[in-house]
Amino acid sequence: RLVEHVRRLGFTHVELLPIAEHAFYGSWGYQVTGYYAPTARYGTPDDLKFFVDHCHQNGIGVIVDWVPAHFPKDDFSLRRFDGTALFEHEDSRLGEHPDWGTLIFNFGRNEVRSFLMSNALFWLKKYHIDGLRVDAVASILYLDYSRKAGEWIANRYGGNENLDAIEFLRRANEVAHQVPGAVTVAEESTAFPGVSRPTYLNGLGFTMKWNMGWMHDMLHYFAKDPVYRRYHQNAITFSMVYAFTENFVLPISHDEVVYGKRSLLDKMPGDEWQRFANARAFLTYMYGHPGKKLLFMGTEIGQTSEWNCEGDVQWWLLDHEVHRKFQRFCSALNELYKSEPAMYEIDFQHWGFEWIDFNDSENSIISFVRRAKRRDDYLVFICNFTPTPHQGYRIGMPEPGRHREIFNSDSEIFGGSNMGNGGYVEAELTASHHRPASACVTIPPLGVLVLKPARPLAELPPEPEAPITTPMNPM
Repeated sequence: RLVEHVRRLGFTHVELLPIAEHAFYGSWGYQVTGYYAPTARYGTPDDLKFFVDHCHQNGIGVIVDWVPAHFPKDDFSLRRFDGTALFEHEDSRLGEHPDWGTLIFNFGRNEVRSFLMSNALFWLKKYHIDGLRVDAVASILYLDYSRKAGEWIANRYGGNENLDAIEFLRRANEVAHQVPGAVTVAEESTAFPGVSRPTYLNGLGFTMKWNMGWMHDMLHYFAKDPVYRRYHQNAITFSMVYAFTENFVLPISHDEVVYGKRSLLDKMPGDEWQRFANARAFLTYMYGHPGKKLLFMGTEIGQTSEWNCEGDVQWWLLDHEVHRKFQRFCSALNELYKSEPAMYEIDFQHWGFEWIDFNDSENSIISFVRRAKRRDDYLVFICNFTPTPHQGYRIGMPEPGRHREIFNSDSEIFGGSNMGNGGYVEAELTASHHRPASACVTIPPLGVLVLKPARPLAELPPEPEAPITTPMNPM
C-alpha cells in the first residue's frame, strides 16, 4: 500500500528513518544498538529485502538514515564492549554527547572505522539500499559541538575540528561510492566547506548536503502574516547567495514537524483557504528552487497534526475534498518536476537559475528562470506570496512570443480560486527587468505560475561520426 501510494503520487525515492535495531523507540531509531541488524519491529531481514525489491520494481529508490555519529550507553550495546573503551573514547570530553547522553565513536581507531565503513557497505550491498543519509554530521566534525569552554579537547593544531572524524567521513564516502549508483547525503547544519565536494578536491565526498539555511529561512518567512512579508523579502532570496556552494537537498523533514513545531500546513497563517494556498505556494517555489527535494510523510495530503512516532499518517483526512485536492496538487507538482528538465538537470550550477526580479518587496513578488542543459529549454516562475491578486503585472521575459501557463498553484482543481491567464501569455519586444521582452500577466493570490515557451525546441545537430582510423603496423 505504501509503495503504491508513493508511486501514484510520483515520488522517485523514499527515505526511511533509521532501520537498524534500537532499544528505545522514542529515539526514532537514532540510538542504534544493533548496527548489523534490521529492527525486528517491522519484520524479518527477508521482509526488508522484499520491501526494497518491491520499491525497485515500482521505480522507487530507497535511502536510509545511517547513524555513525554516536551510540547509546546501554550495556547490551557497544559501550565498554570488552570491559574497556573499545568503540568510544575513555575521556568523556572526547567521547560523550552532552545533549543526547550518548557516546561518540573513536574515529582514530582503525577497528572502529572498519566497523562503520563495513556497516555502510552492509546496507548498500546486502539489502540493495540506494543511498545513505548520514545523521548529525556537524556533531561528528567538531570537537566542541554543544560544549562549553573547558568541556572539550582541541586537536593537535589547537583547532576544534575532529581530524580523525573528517578522515573517516572521506574514506566512508569513497567506500560507499564504490557501489554503483550509491548516494550519500549529509545532514550538516554548519558552513563547513566542501561537504559535497569530491575527496580528491579535499572535500568530504558526500553526494549532497541538506540545506538547513534554506529550510529555516523559508519556514520563518511563511509563518509571517502576508501583510508583514514585505519586510522579510531577503528571507526567501538569501539562499541564492550560496545555493551553488554545495550540492543541496531542500529538506522538510521530521525535525520540523515535532515538539510543538506543527505540521507544514498548520505553520501557515490565515483561514483554511489561505493555509492551503500558502502551502501550495511554498511547495511550488520549493520545487522551482535549485536543489533536490525532500518532504516528510503526510505533507502530501495536508496533514494537520504534527508527527508522533506512536501514531500514523492522518489518512482519514482524504475523506475531505480540500485534502484530496491538495494531494492532487502534490501529484501534479511531482509530474511537472519529472517532465521538465529545467527543474532538475542543472540543480548544482549557477547557469541553471536566473533572477528576473527579486526587488518587489512591496508586493512580495519574485520571479526567476530555470534552465535545462539545452539553453532554449527554460521555465519562468512568478511567485506571489500575499493574498492580493495582480492584473496587468509586467514581467521581463527571456524572449518574445507565446508562453504557455503549464502550472498554476491557484488552479481550481487544487482548491484555488482559479485565477490565471487562460492558458498562455504573449511576451512582446518591450524590455523590462533587464530582459529584451516582457509580458503583462495576471498573478493569482498566494499563487505561483510556471510559464514555458510555446515554440518547439530547436533540432539538435546529429552526433558526429567517429573517424575511421587505420591501425599502424608495428615497427
